[in-house]
Amino acid sequence: MNIQFFKYQGTGNDFIMIDNRTEFFSKNNTKLIKQLCDRRFGIGADGLILLENDKFSDFKMVYYNSDGNESSMCGNGGRCIVAFAKQLNVIHEETTFMAVDGEHYAKISADGTVSLQMKNVEDIKIAADYVFLNTGSPHHITLVEDVKSVPVKEIGSQIRYSDLYGKAGSNINFVEIISDSQFAVRTYERGVEDETLSCGTGVTAAAIAMNAIGKTTSNEIDVLVEGGQLKVSFQKEGNHYHNVFLIGPATFVFEGTIQSDNF
Repeated sequence: MNIQFFKYQGTGNDFIMIDNRTEFFSKNNTKLIKQLCDRRFGIGADGLILLENDKFSDFKMVYYNSDGNESSMCGNGGRCIVAFAKQLNVIHEETTFMAVDGEHYAKISADGTVSLQMKNVEDIKIAADYVFLNTGSPHHITLVEDVKSVPVKEIGSQIRYSDLYGKAGSNINFVEIISDSQFAVRTYERGVEDETLSCGTGVTAAAIAMNAIGKTTSNEIDVLVEGGQLKVSFQKEGNHYHNVFLIGPATFVFEGTIQSDNF
């Protein structure tokens, strides 16, 4: 079977996009999804995303990590699927869509910048040497002096597979303070089991964590990632964060077809 796909990236976090409104794609074929994401023997991507019909919103986002397993919310993937939906003429400038963590609102500007509303954050665990919170996906946040020098894959995998998070694991983020309103972040992503050039839910978690522990007083934060720059904005009431937005580019790369029986 020939599969038509579209490739998108958001600050270097790249995704295979498939229009699955006719439900032709085999969603339980973990092996196929993993092989499509393989950078040497497939198309290559950090994840695969299906755009499907939804009864109560403009569309549904179904996200798979590059290991082939369906996963929790992906912020950069969410921004990219908004751009993909616009390319398909499913939406115009604004949308509400369904994802694994619930309904999301988003808007896309003429220059391709997508502002994606993330879930509210109320539960934040502040420990002596890390912060843990869930922004649609679980994130462990650690402050470092020089983020460029951190062996992200080595240390990230150690924490991800430690007894701290058990079998489910967590995404691991390393954060360097640049200024009161700017931080640099590198992320080890579970499911990819490696560092990615950008992680949207991780960037969101890092910005909120830095505010929660008093490293910033700003509610608009610029975050530098290996693949570019993102912005996080939010409103804070007590220890509750709401009206959280992840803002940045979502770029179409190329489209093509691939034969699934080659795998």
